Amino acid sequence: MPAKVYTDKDADLKNLQGKTLAVLGFGSQGHAHALNLKDSGCNVIIGLYEGSKSAPVAQSHGFEVVSTAEAVRRAEVIFVAIPDTKQARAYEKDIAPNLAVGKTLLFSHGFSIHFKTVAPPKDINVILVAPKGPGHIVRRQYMEGKGVPALIAIYQDPGRHSKQIALAWAKGIGATRAGVIQTSFKEETETDLFGEQTVLCGGASALIMAGYETLVEAGYQPEMAYFECLHELKLIVDLMNEAGISGMRFSISETAKWGDVSVGPKIIDAGVKKRMKAALKDIQSGKFAKGWVHEYNSGYKKYHALLKAGEKHPVERVGQRLRSLMPWMKKRSVKGVQAAY
Repeated sequence: MPAKVYTDKDADLKNLQGKTLAVLGFGSQGHAHALNLKDSGCNVIIGLYEGSKSAPVAQSHGFEVVSTAEAVRRAEVIFVAIPDTKQARAYEKDIAPNLAVGKTLLFSHGFSIHFKTVAPPKDINVILVAPKGPGHIVRRQYMEGKGVPALIAIYQDPGRHSKQIALAWAKGIGATRAGVIQTSFKEETETDLFGEQTVLCGGASALIMAGYETLVEAGYQPEMAYFECLHELKLIVDLMNEAGISGMRFSISETAKWGDVSVGPKIIDAGVKKRMKAALKDIQSGKFAKGWVHEYNSGYKKYHALLKAGEKHPVERVGQRLRSLMPWMKKRSVKGVQAAY
């Protein structure tokens, strides 16, 4: 049975009226939720650690900025918009000591709750509102009178009104304009990690690099390899996004279609699916989460080394030069784009 899609008519902002909403962090999702809720008429304050570089940015948007602990004390609904690996420490130090019966903790990803790096008391409502898009898109769509679809989930509901709060928050950020689907913390967390690792980020980037290397090692020009394995990928993904895989195939040549259906399954074969299942098992068992938390606690050494190695890949140098020839394309530097807390 298809999942129920909740829209504006199913949500009521009155469930947030008279309440103080705290957004802890002012990074990608934090800034978008805070600004959209503020524009929806909600009372929003920002909670940041002392010395956060995000404080003047939030203040420039008209927000009152207080310490994380103060924000938790004052708010009825608290959005933990802090990176997954930093949530446990912030929870122990600033959030837990200032919780009270009836307050609601809200997350945009279920990692900390599902893997129990954060364990709220039973008398606290715990909900999730997860837009299916990055924060700048959540903000842009809202400003254009549209919205980004979102997921909601309820983990604890001692107050018996958590779903109404989740839907109201989703409406406040514009998500009910597009559509909201209910899930669970477990389902959201495990599918999100799986998608990132095997298809959207890890799978796509590894596929691009392998294709690029194959062409260059065969003697083809790096520029040709870049165009065929990276640049044109956006055109294909846009077609899929707009009309599905069959819609994409409708728009490409017969030769491309034949290569798609006859060669593609030989590349992404049963062996790949077997390794995908192994990756999913590591997610479900908590092995990936434990390893990621250990990496954070160890100072991100392997994480930073792998990122630096990726930045040095030849496809990045070739791409940077070729993108400079495309004045119509919006350019972004990889430096300084990490979401702030």
